[in-house]
Amino acid sequence: MDLTPYVSRVEDSLAAASAVGDESAQRVATALTSALEPAVRLAIMAALGDMALEVTDALGDRIVEVRLDGTDVRVVVSEPLAPEGVEAEMPLASGGGELSRITLRLPDEVKVKAEQAAAAQGISLNTWLSRAAQQALRAGGSPPGHGHGGRAHRVRGWVQA
Repeated sequence: MDLTPYVSRVEDSLAAASAVGDESAQRVATALTSALEPAVRLAIMAALGDMALEVTDALGDRIVEVRLDGTDVRVVVSEPLAPEGVEAEMPLASGGGELSRITLRLPDEVKVKAEQAAAAQGISLNTWLSRAAQQALRAGGSPPGHGHGGRAHRVRGWVQA
């Protein structure tokens, strides 16, 4: 999906509003238009991402993701896949739970490996991390490497958002 027509509508609205002002106001509006374009694109993508979460929650049997493809946005609808050798499990929360947004800080090496693992499964990093957290909670809630004599555990699983 090309976001340019939507961004252009915002730019056209700003230009129309500045037309009632003098030449100085019109120059300021032109400068603001250029500066606002990335922010408008990001806001549209954030709204599409939030919409995808709501649609995923409403569908229940499909995952809807918004992916950036160059400067365009792609909407991808897929079935939730259980990792190889792992049977599908019921999610911890019943399908109608609210979603929360968090900030997660990871060492660069861990982030790169998580991104690679997510890409190998054809899912977003957010989806991959959500699935890992759900699987860890199903396994008793201890972070990998804690409990069971300090042995490290591999976390694998999936989440239905």
